[in-house]
Amino acid sequence: MATTDARFVLTLDCPDQPGIVHAVTGFLVERGANILESQQYGDAQSGRFLLRMDVSIADGAGVSAAGLAADFAPVAERFSMTYDVWDTAVPRRVLVMVSRHLHCLNDLLFRHSTGTLPVEIPLVVSNHPDAEALARHHGRAFVHLPVTPETKPQAEAALLDLVEEHRIDLVVLARYMQVLSDDLCRRLEGRAINIHHSFLPSFKGAKPYHQAFDRGVKLVGATAHYVTADLDEGPIIEQDVLRVDHAHDQAAMVAAGRDVEAQVLSRAVRWHAESRVLRHGHRTVVFR
Repeated sequence: MATTDARFVLTLDCPDQPGIVHAVTGFLVERGANILESQQYGDAQSGRFLLRMDVSIADGAGVSAAGLAADFAPVAERFSMTYDVWDTAVPRRVLVMVSRHLHCLNDLLFRHSTGTLPVEIPLVVSNHPDAEALARHHGRAFVHLPVTPETKPQAEAALLDLVEEHRIDLVVLARYMQVLSDDLCRRLEGRAINIHHSFLPSFKGAKPYHQAFDRGVKLVGATAHYVTADLDEGPIIEQDVLRVDHAHDQAAMVAAGRDVEAQVLSRAVRWHAESRVLRHGHRTVVFR
């Protein structure tokens, strides 16, 4: 008879000390788990130890992430661990927010449609109607949620209702051009990712790529980071740059910047969705 393998990812963070890996692997062996991938990082400066293990359990149809997490609690308590167990058969549910620039949304939806972005995207939310046709084309629900200074509290409350209704694990700001309130940032802490051009804070405000062109920059870049109440200062997940030169006019520079933004954001979303990103103070550890 065919057996069903169950696959889980265990991530943890604890004070560094002898015996951690021995205890974790011993726990997994006792449950018949085969370790497919193991990555760890010991930070000498902070004294913290971070680990990610991807494991498979043969004939594990009756094994659940919640059950494994509960069984692991005594090990975690012994080493003062914070930890998480994710069942890879249950994709993270992602809500994408966008305004009028659709390149990042288009990239995420395309990668999802080809199976290279292992998430579920039940809906797209926007403060403008521009993205509706693209979302509908990919079979995603679309919610138009206008925002004005007067209606911002109500709009954010409606957004949180959508997050709860659709059991959203991650909110992605794919060029969503509204500043979230401090309260909403706190409510979404650790489960909201933003993308912006790497010229911040040098080129703030409107048309950053035009400002960069006027200054003759040689690199165009983008940064994906977790959302915090400190605007554009959350823990960085991924960054990349693309070299440009005098032959790039403003339109070419904008196009180059959009390409980098889309690639950086998709990598950040995928790594988060695969439990490869661990928050580490104001930084992140990314087990690629």
